Amino acid sequence: MSLTSGLHSPRTPLRRFLDRELSAGPKPVRESFRAQHRTDYVLMPPPGVGTEAGTVGTAIDQRLRLAFTAAAPVDEASLLGIESTGASYSGAGLRMRAVGNELAARLTEAVQSLDLDNRATPMDRAHDEEEDLARMLLAAAWYQVLWRNPFGFTYTPLFIAALEDPGAFTLARLLQLPHPDMVADVVAQLYQAAEGPLEALRRRTSPQDCIGGPTFAGVGISADADLVIDGLLLDFKSTKRPGHLKKRTAWQLLGYLLLDTPDRYRIDTLGLYLTRSAVLASWPVEEYLDLLGTCRRHLPSLRAVLAELLAGCPADVVPCDHEEESRADRLLQRLAPVIEPGHCRVCAQALPKSLRRPRDFCSRWCSVRAQTLRKKGLLPARPTATVLHPRRADL
Repeated sequence: MSLTSGLHSPRTPLRRFLDRELSAGPKPVRESFRAQHRTDYVLMPPPGVGTEAGTVGTAIDQRLRLAFTAAAPVDEASLLGIESTGASYSGAGLRMRAVGNELAARLTEAVQSLDLDNRATPMDRAHDEEEDLARMLLAAAWYQVLWRNPFGFTYTPLFIAALEDPGAFTLARLLQLPHPDMVADVVAQLYQAAEGPLEALRRRTSPQDCIGGPTFAGVGISADADLVIDGLLLDFKSTKRPGHLKKRTAWQLLGYLLLDTPDRYRIDTLGLYLTRSAVLASWPVEEYLDLLGTCRRHLPSLRAVLAELLAGCPADVVPCDHEEESRADRLLQRLAPVIEPGHCRVCAQALPKSLRRPRDFCSRWCSVRAQTLRKKGLLPARPTATVLHPRRADL
């Protein structure tokens, strides 16, 4: 299972679970994010990037990780992609794996020799060194595609070049494939980061405080964030619209927090760094839960119920038939928060005192939200009592 795929459709059990638990929706988090994203400058990708914007995003993410900790010069997903090429595509696959192993060795040597996580030196290096790093990271990002999306891998320049002429596919040939604009875009985003809040954060920490590409094992779902820095879970986003916080991004950030069931990373703050606007936005965990209006404010309880959902069904895919959908519905109903009397039926928070008739909701927002939840089958209709009117005396 995958966290990103589980957030893609509103019909997956994971999305339905989160949409029910997060009673405030994304609006309060968006407003808080906009208040922190106070800049009009956006570094736009040059024309040559085109459809490879995702590849550039993967490359700059890894380059920024390496500025904080170089403990893993090549990210795990790229290494898995390199190994996977040898299992398919016949002779071309074996050639891709051999070249990928050369790439991993070359990248490891470069990262170590440049001492990228040394706090006594700036985040960036000489321009030609950064260009070489960018080419290697872009090539590694293509291998990563195979691990995450095998179908998409067949459209990468790496795959096309290797399949056309396996004998001529060498490391030198691979490093020629990234368009110059892609290389320039990675380097430009790195230079921008070196002059902003990310560099200030880097100076306040040491490599030992940082974990690059944290994963969340043992929960039955694959997810990897970008960095954990002394309790701050930080995700990088290279979107061309950095001032707009997508609902999926807000849910993804919370997903990382909830998947750390054993509290391995001791996360106390959640953050986003927008690589094209050089803005760092962050929230203490309690504030983030409040902004989302989580029904369960006790973090261990929320983590435990999500783990139960993941263990009980394929939570990242839309149910394929009626039986599977019914099974997911029953599980979601069983895991629904128990709303005690005197608490809001949407957000489960204590209702304010009322001298008039008893209230069902703590605010107008929750009363409107209840209608949406009912339509989605996430909130049962309140039973209405039958009122027996006395018969008129003259009948």
